[in-house]
Amino acid sequence: MNRPCIVAVEDDRRYRHLLELIFTRRNYQVILTPDGRAGIKAVTEHTPDLVLLDLALPDNDGFVVLERLRAASDAPVVIVSARAQQAQIVRGLLLGAADYVIKPFSADELLARIEAILRRFGRAASVRQAAVEIGDLAIDFTQRQVWQWGRRVGLTPTEYQLLAYLARNAECVLETAEILRGVWGAGYEGEVTLLYTAVARLRRKLGDDPRRPRYIQVRRGVGYLLRRDDASAAPAGAAGPPRQALAS
Repeated sequence: MNRPCIVAVEDDRRYRHLLELIFTRRNYQVILTPDGRAGIKAVTEHTPDLVLLDLALPDNDGFVVLERLRAASDAPVVIVSARAQQAQIVRGLLLGAADYVIKPFSADELLARIEAILRRFGRAASVRQAAVEIGDLAIDFTQRQVWQWGRRVGLTPTEYQLLAYLARNAECVLETAEILRGVWGAGYEGEVTLLYTAVARLRRKLGDDPRRPRYIQVRRGVGYLLRRDDASAAPAGAAGPPRQALAS
């Protein structure tokens, strides 16, 4: 079983050491980076399950790094910062952070929050996959690419994150607020127009007729469900591109 992987973007050496102790004792794989540039590089190279982000970074504004992380990966981002002002917390959540933890923190609380987020996002080690096939779609979570009938589908970062979130929870009915929180971040639970528009664009690009949807199905008054064409998802390869294309 793969260990959950966490990238920590933290400039304070003492906190990096503390985070390493906390997570290695719980059998997490932790990758420590001292600034925003190194953090973004680590996220693109290692495909973590979660990112911890300090806001006081030496090379860039923490909120700018947050936006870049959200564009580069579908991994949830948890801000860990000494900035306790409500305006800072609200801004971080509106920019897509999954949670905001104020320093100093207790190890037990931090672990409890992170484990809850990993469960919520379906990113526990037992269900972590690099790629899946759902019908004629091949979704490569590592390369953040989607293929259909052997051709790459051009998706925006938000469209990809929406499809990836649905795919990780395939065959499960997800509430509208849950999808908004998982894809756009905390604070967006009421922005249903964002979700309706993204679903419509995604369906159009996948050729999914909303009158007779093959994949993204609506459950009125509740949310959405991503259906599989067959009984189970398998590692990508047969319906998508050749394996060398997935790696390119």
